[in-house]
Amino acid sequence: MRKLALIVAGALLGLAGAATAQVTYGNQPPPPPNYPGYGPQTVSCGSPRHRALRCAVPGNWRGVRIVQQTSKSACIEGQTWGYDRGSVWVDKGCGGVFAAGNGGGGWRPGPGWNREFMVSCGSPQHRYYFCQVDIGPRGHARLQRQYSDAACVEGSTWGWNRAGIWVDKGCGGHFLVSRRW
Repeated sequence: MRKLALIVAGALLGLAGAATAQVTYGNQPPPPPNYPGYGPQTVSCGSPRHRALRCAVPGNWRGVRIVQQTSKSACIEGQTWGYDRGSVWVDKGCGGVFAAGNGGGGWRPGPGWNREFMVSCGSPQHRYYFCQVDIGPRGHARLQRQYSDAACVEGSTWGWNRAGIWVDKGCGGHFLVSRRW
């Protein structure tokens, strides 16, 4: 009976070890071929037993790229791996070596992205409404011309964030968006 208990305990420990992921952090450049612009740090992260796992990345990373797939299972960005909230996540058996995207700067827009343009946005039936427009992390919006009878007061009946402009309580107008990365 004691022998059986030891065998069962050993098997359970083996399964528990297989369920945990091996996360390693290195100060070595990504594996050859060397990928330009990735900087010196990499994070190795793998999905244990085809289950989801998050691996923390250095705080200065604003994006992540896979520089080497280490699993037999496919690694497809947005489906079996991705980056959010300061960590890379893997799932469905994906495993790989990850580095900061674009030298730690994350995704960058193409040429002509930083510009100014007008957006019309109004509050239908005096209700909250969000007009989606990517303003960017350093952009802003200004009320250029009010076309509603209801008052448009920034912070009270209209405002903006990186994702767009919100209006409420009947405010409507033309907004000048200065989109900046």
